[in-house]
Amino acid sequence: MSDDDVMSYARFDSVEGLLQRGRGLGAVRAMQDPRAAAPFVYDGVRRDWRWDGTDDRSRYLARLLRDLGLPPTPVVDLLAGNEEQCGRAVDVLALLALGGCDEAREALRAYVREGAHWVPALESLSDLWPLAWWEDLEEVARVRIGGEPELPWFTEPWTRFGIEVQRPAPGPAPLDLTGLADSELLDLLAGPRPGAAGRVDALRELSHRGPVEGLIPLVPSLGTPDGLRPLPLLRRTLARLGASAVPAARRWVCDEREWLARLGADVLADHLGPEVIPELVAELADQWRARAWCGPDTTARRLARFGPAAAGAVVDLRRFWLRTPHSYERAAYLEALAAIDTGGLDQAHTESLWDCEEKARLLGIAHAPDHAETLERIAALRDDPMEDPEVRAAAEARLAPLTPRRE
Repeated sequence: MSDDDVMSYARFDSVEGLLQRGRGLGAVRAMQDPRAAAPFVYDGVRRDWRWDGTDDRSRYLARLLRDLGLPPTPVVDLLAGNEEQCGRAVDVLALLALGGCDEAREALRAYVREGAHWVPALESLSDLWPLAWWEDLEEVARVRIGGEPELPWFTEPWTRFGIEVQRPAPGPAPLDLTGLADSELLDLLAGPRPGAAGRVDALRELSHRGPVEGLIPLVPSLGTPDGLRPLPLLRRTLARLGASAVPAARRWVCDEREWLARLGADVLADHLGPEVIPELVAELADQWRARAWCGPDTTARRLARFGPAAAGAVVDLRRFWLRTPHSYERAAYLEALAAIDTGGLDQAHTESLWDCEEKARLLGIAHAPDHAETLERIAALRDDPMEDPEVRAAAEARLAPLTPRRE
């Protein structure tokens, strides 16, 4: 039994597996046989195939329903399911409505009037739809909100409707340390500990300033009280020091505290020269053997800065790009491959124009070759009311030099 079977994903090169992973090739192949692909598209809404919450699928699935000419009825039926199924259906139908599907639009408006999970549904619609599509649901919301066990949390559409909302209890205000000198902030970090909050405030202020090398010897003392993690903002503040932290990081990697050893290893991986390449290539290979779908994108970005000198990683980078179910990381593998070995990437960039992830589509727009197929797809992204505004703008910019000016 393969690892894909253990994780319940279909083969990475099958239409079903491609659609589960949100690959652009899945959308292209689905359009070649819409009837055969239809069950897999509907299954993508019924079951959550995202590896984690950072992965995108709703726009991908909504576009498939529209482009394959599939009726939205099975997705509408999922509104009656549990809260998670209903949420996925709302996200897909809301986009489908933007794409011109009146059935999806009316089904969602009806659900706000009668459905069980109408509160998060209306919040989603107010975030995505034009005001005119949902503003007239105010009276429905006023009547129905009285039957809810608690007040809603979000500001839209409730504040527009004049409906009372819950407001989170304000936490302690961060200390204003802008008037302190660098040395005073370091004293705050090194002196009798004022508690994690005060030290985090000092780190926050330092993170907005230039490199302060006096932070380096304090790093081992800047863990959380339980000794398991670095204090919040330590990584960000340390990043401003760049390679000057490398000598200390060589000591940190030998520390018995796991968080400090990891921090040291990260500093070395980010700032050492070509001598670190074999270690990074080995790390990526270990991640592939372990099918560690979360995290290899960081390794890929570190390898990318060495360009062709990191050619030993190409095989595993391609494996991750082809097979990962964690679609959020896919763009990092493509970027690393483009930096290290561009061979065969025209096809990968073209496929990415249909990818579920916004960043992958942006890479496709930027780098897919000027073929008729790719330019037609980029024009479709530019004109698609379901598409993210940043993608539409990038598509417009790519096509602008190729569009004849009107006199």
